Amino acid sequence: MRIRRYEPSDWDEWFRMNRALFPGMTVDDDVGEMQATLERTDAAIFVLERPDGSLAGYVEAGERSIVDGCLSSPVGYIEAWYVDPDVRLGGHGRALLQAAEDWARGRGCTEMGSDALIDNEVSHRAHERSGYVEVDRVVTYRKDLT
Repeated sequence: MRIRRYEPSDWDEWFRMNRALFPGMTVDDDVGEMQATLERTDAAIFVLERPDGSLAGYVEAGERSIVDGCLSSPVGYIEAWYVDPDVRLGGHGRALLQAAEDWARGRGCTEMGSDALIDNEVSHRAHERSGYVEVDRVVTYRKDLT
């Protein structure tokens, strides 16, 4: 398998994986988020390509001016990271992260941030195995003002 930059012909596979990663989003919101990522000048998408040409994972990397636990600015940020279950634990997720980290380093970033939902233990372990250190836990609230 190989890591490469996203190409427009990858849309359907990227969409499939994005739906698996974010199952609570509506299709319209998911498509909107994906299109917004493609329009960013401070973001990149890397995909994990299987030998048959289909995809098995992806990472979206971006820049953020402020990231909790980081001291520099801008900071590279893992906006989304997914690997199909059948190829997990084979180092492919780490290779995707490496591509994102190399991209951020090439843009002058000296730190990389990421996040995971508080109950996503699979992601927590994957981050830790890839050298990421937990710096904070946050509970997010909202209130409807209408």
